[in-house]
Amino acid sequence: MKFANIALTGVVITASSLCQIDAFTLQSRGLTNVGITQYHYRQHQHMSVSPMEETENASSSDAASRTKIENELASGKILEDGPVIDFGSIKDTTSKAERALANAREEYIAAIHSGGKGAVELGFAGDGDSRLMGINDEVVQEVGREVGSFCSDNTKVQNCAAYLRSNAPKGLFESHDDARLMSERDMKTMDTSSLVALLDEAYEESGLVTEAFAKTFYLGTQLLSEPAQKAIWAVYVWCRRTDEIVDAPRKPEDVNMLTDLSAWELRLENLFRYGIVEDVLDLPLLDCKIKYPNLPIEPFVDMVRGMLMDIPDLGQDRYDTFEELHLYCYRVAGTVGLMTMPVFGCAKGYTDAVAKEPALSLGVAFQLTNILRDVGEDAVTRGRIYLPRDDMKKFGVTEEQIYAQKLDDNYIAMTKFQIERARMYYERALRGVPMLSPESRLPVQSSLDCYGKILEKIEENGYDTLTKRAYVSKWEKLATIPFSWYRTLDISKVLPLPGDN
Repeated sequence: MKFANIALTGVVITASSLCQIDAFTLQSRGLTNVGITQYHYRQHQHMSVSPMEETENASSSDAASRTKIENELASGKILEDGPVIDFGSIKDTTSKAERALANAREEYIAAIHSGGKGAVELGFAGDGDSRLMGINDEVVQEVGREVGSFCSDNTKVQNCAAYLRSNAPKGLFESHDDARLMSERDMKTMDTSSLVALLDEAYEESGLVTEAFAKTFYLGTQLLSEPAQKAIWAVYVWCRRTDEIVDAPRKPEDVNMLTDLSAWELRLENLFRYGIVEDVLDLPLLDCKIKYPNLPIEPFVDMVRGMLMDIPDLGQDRYDTFEELHLYCYRVAGTVGLMTMPVFGCAKGYTDAVAKEPALSLGVAFQLTNILRDVGEDAVTRGRIYLPRDDMKKFGVTEEQIYAQKLDDNYIAMTKFQIERARMYYERALRGVPMLSPESRLPVQSSLDCYGKILEKIEENGYDTLTKRAYVSKWEKLATIPFSWYRTLDISKVLPLPGDN
């Protein structure tokens, strides 16, 4: 499974006229409840628009016709000159995978209502029967030891959750029988320091998982403040566990993946609505929600939908157009940007609503980079080709050629086109870095620079992504940090580094 490991929040507005589009083109494809963000057309030159300006006048401008917008969506050029689509909470009524998950969810809810939670077997864990959900052989092997086994005392876990809920902003969580609060008397008589230590240990475990699976991402978190660093780890571990639930190989006798995923979704909803946790690795995400109350649940739910798109026989192993691939990129990568926006924060005068555009753009950039880097590996080992069929046809590249790992001029030309597309998304996100809170600019800029180097490695490899894997070493990543730091300074806008705009 591919979900991007870091995302950007900030804002880029480069336009001279403002207009809105509706969801007619997407609804015609069976996609509903899609939100369309305002977007801007560059007519003659870039203009900086203050984030404090009113945007209600958007609906008054009808510069772009429906036909023009539809053509842009279909062309794949949803870049500097086109719309930014917010696919948040979109439901694909034609998706076999989404229908299957909905049915599994109904069956799971009916089962627990009739027989309780114990009536449904959950938690595929490979060789470890007592492992937490989403922790399996692959995770243990990658980390180098068992994960989440440091606390088997569920009472202590629930006491820690009660302690955290008691310190949450008033009204953040609804009341629930399984989500008690800790009274002032309990706080005085109970050893709360041990609960804080348990939370710290859960965060430390989350950091280990993050480092094991996402080294570039983890390197970026080292440049954050400790609270923000821990929050990003909490988000990543939830994403990692979700990925393992969906993607881990299962035997016929193992628990059905859709049943596990239904339970996992309900756990997520209960955590965000009531502050309920099920195991010790849920505690960091609960603490993150309390410290960042505007953390939305929607991108978490949307990421599940993205991972469903990768399930063999249920999901999608081919994409006809870039529009279809764009939805996938939002769900598995753009969502990470929306999850991390409240943690990174915005500079004074900017809001999450304004920052949404570059967060989504960088998610797409990172996911396109992943896809380009892994074309050969995805085809040979997974039977998947993410490159849009329209693009392949345009450049004369065939599926047979990709499976045969045959590099020719057609494939090189297509790869150059895809790199250009990805870089334009990077550019769109890059100008938003100054709109971040000052303490978040360097880690985001450095992560952006490190990930962008993968495209350079593809070029150095002669555009061969069929038999070679573009790789950026740890030392190369570390070497980019001074340059990334300089790019966050105001002087870099006057005296840019060689090659920078």
